[in-house]
Amino acid sequence: MLISTSRKPSQKTRKFCKNLARLTDSTSVNRGKMNMRELLLKALEVDEFNLAVVNEIKGNPSKITFYSNKGEVLLVILISVVMDNEKLNMAPSKLKMVSNIKRLDVLSDILDLDLVDKAEDNYILVRDDEDLVAKINFINKFGDKLNFQINVKKILEAAHD
Repeated sequence: MLISTSRKPSQKTRKFCKNLARLTDSTSVNRGKMNMRELLLKALEVDEFNLAVVNEIKGNPSKITFYSNKGEVLLVILISVVMDNEKLNMAPSKLKMVSNIKRLDVLSDILDLDLVDKAEDNYILVRDDEDLVAKINFINKFGDKLNFQINVKKILEAAHD
């Protein structure tokens, strides 16, 4: 997946995109003046099949729109993030996804990950939360939850509804 930002991203949004790319074995690019068509062409150029554009409010990542390489919207989620400055150690090549939120299972297709019922190490955990639609956590090979969490506040659009 190619991950990019809205037009003039804050440092926090750029860092979020870089971390998300590192954890999901994706490619992150600074958008600059690229329009959507140019971003989609860039995704194909770097052999990525999907595109994620991260928008922000007041300097914080607030929305991720996932597109296919044909420009179709696959998923739109409103988010908040929790992250710190520590280095995130995880092996994305062995990454799997565990989810108990049916409407977010599409993320496994978008990220090209195996969706499994249970995983021991290196997985993305998508789980429900009483205050949110979902929490997305990253668990490393030691079973430690990384200090990088995506809080899904709302699902605006999902391709498989």
